[in-house]
Amino acid sequence: MTPHARGILLLVLVTALWGSTFAVVKELGEQLPPSVLIAWRFTLATVVLLPVLAVMARKAPTRSIPATGGFAGWKEGLARDGLILGAWLIAGYGTQTVALQTTSANRAAFFTALSVVLVPVWLTFAQRRRMPLSLWVALPLAVFGLGLLSWEGGALVVGDAWALACAVTYAGFIVALEGTATRHHPLQFTFAQVLVVTVLAWIWAGLSAPGQLWPPESAWAPLLYLGVLATAVTTLLQTIGQRTVSAAEASLIYALEPVTATFFSFLLIQEKVGLRGAAGGLLVVVATVLSQRTQPHPQPELPAPQGLDPGTPETNAAAASQRSRA
Repeated sequence: MTPHARGILLLVLVTALWGSTFAVVKELGEQLPPSVLIAWRFTLATVVLLPVLAVMARKAPTRSIPATGGFAGWKEGLARDGLILGAWLIAGYGTQTVALQTTSANRAAFFTALSVVLVPVWLTFAQRRRMPLSLWVALPLAVFGLGLLSWEGGALVVGDAWALACAVTYAGFIVALEGTATRHHPLQFTFAQVLVVTVLAWIWAGLSAPGQLWPPESAWAPLLYLGVLATAVTTLLQTIGQRTVSAAEASLIYALEPVTATFFSFLLIQEKVGLRGAAGGLLVVVATVLSQRTQPHPQPELPAPQGLDPGTPETNAAAASQRSRA
């Protein structure tokens, strides 16, 4: 198997794992408050990533330190950027987890996909540029598709509003990360964000659910799945896979996440999508793909994969539409 083919398979696997989390989080939300769920998920991810980070630091201890500013400046910048991005991340995870308490997993997944469309819109207005034709087409398609999804089987529910808030906050995360992604080593920067989410989630849990901090026995298996496989392992697999996959290919693969979410929602919790919902979901996927054609490369959303220089096409592939995990 060629490295390129292996990279595509890894990213397909990552997308499938991401899609499965919506159903898992929805079921787990019946046993744990959102804050406690997020706190334990990211605690487990931190524990798994810490030894990997230590091993990589021993192999290349100075690769991620900029040529100017020295170690102290690098450390200070990493902490500052990790705090900012971690705050955006917990806002995305928090709104999405709350959304799944009242809306269906597949609807939440397609709502979350709207963040990919919102990013170029946000940047177009922030940078005072003319909005490309493809974006003029993508935006109403996404809105119409979400309307079909939301109205299938009943009126709008409060969870739909929370899912929309997730799309907005995660778009904010993407825009914020655009200016910081190339400043730091990818794994170290990812770990900093995961650690910040862990700390903020425990503060949230301590304030909102002080008597429910320890999960019941039945919650540990899905928590381990979310923390280890769907957070820590997917981070590493994505870093490996995107070394050999172009930005355009990665964008198309990641656009399939709500489709995989719908599949797993049916398989795991028997959620069904009717004809109107399927049509709406298809429109959201098409809008997502169209929105990625608004510029030569997708906006950076992740730190560049290890070993790649910022600004190259391969590096830009690392930024191609990673969704906020449920």
